[in-house]
Amino acid sequence: MAGIDTPIPELKLNDGTMIPMLGYGIGTAWSKSSDTSSVDRKIVEGVKIAIRLGYHHLDAAESYNNEAEMGVAIKESKVERQKLFVTTKVALSSMADIQESFNSSLKKLQLDYVDLYLIHAPFFAKTDEDFQKAWAVMEEIKTSGKARSIGVSNYLEKHLKATLATAKIAPSVNQIEYHPYLQHGDLIPFHRSKKIATAAYAPLTAVTKAKPGPADELLAFLAKKYYVSEGEVALRWCIDQDVVTITTSGKEERLSDYLRAMRFTLNPKEINDLAEAGKPKFYRGFWQAKFNKDDRS
Repeated sequence: MAGIDTPIPELKLNDGTMIPMLGYGIGTAWSKSSDTSSVDRKIVEGVKIAIRLGYHHLDAAESYNNEAEMGVAIKESKVERQKLFVTTKVALSSMADIQESFNSSLKKLQLDYVDLYLIHAPFFAKTDEDFQKAWAVMEEIKTSGKARSIGVSNYLEKHLKATLATAKIAPSVNQIEYHPYLQHGDLIPFHRSKKIATAAYAPLTAVTKAKPGPADELLAFLAKKYYVSEGEVALRWCIDQDVVTITTSGKEERLSDYLRAMRFTLNPKEINDLAEAGKPKFYRGFWQAKFNKDDRS
């Protein structure tokens, strides 16, 4: 296993906040079907393991129904709050009252503030004005100091343009599904042009759910070259593009091994070659019902 002292690099957001570029998420694999009052100790212990290994960027969401477990894990870990970077997200079902949802999340997390608060998805909005009204509430939350940074998730360029049209504070982050088989066309360059950081969830898709695929040979070659796993190459491909990367696992050994991605870098040609290798295949693992089957945006 990798050493727990492996440093995780940070990225400076457009508001000056520093965000660790490798985070531990408690989505999909750890989500609960309902927000019950009982605490799932398996989730708590999983988060505590991640924290102990050095994953201090913790990514949660209201819709996963497990913010309470993260809150317990943070408390029991006894790591100083300022050493952690905590993200959570407002659910689509709560968009009618973002402030109330945010307050509820803080309570469940047992925190006075979060480092990053995101709108989980754009599918609540029917008009540009819907985006703009929601974002105004997010700005109020940031101004209150209870969210150090604010952003969005699963937004496309058109959603960001609608938001930016009246924004006083630009989103710091757009968290999207991102991997060699879903590169989103011009979205990443648009992020860069607006100084919005990209965060990637499901970065391991090309070596897990979407395997086999056209990137397999190159991923295997790079893994052999750098003495790491293909998954670690997939993580590094994101990080070397200045993309904040969110991963997860219930296995301590695997989480520890992922930290080896901090010990090597891909060169620009390898980054580009892997991007090109992935382009012939298209695979979207999340929100399929919201897109046409061939929509790569």
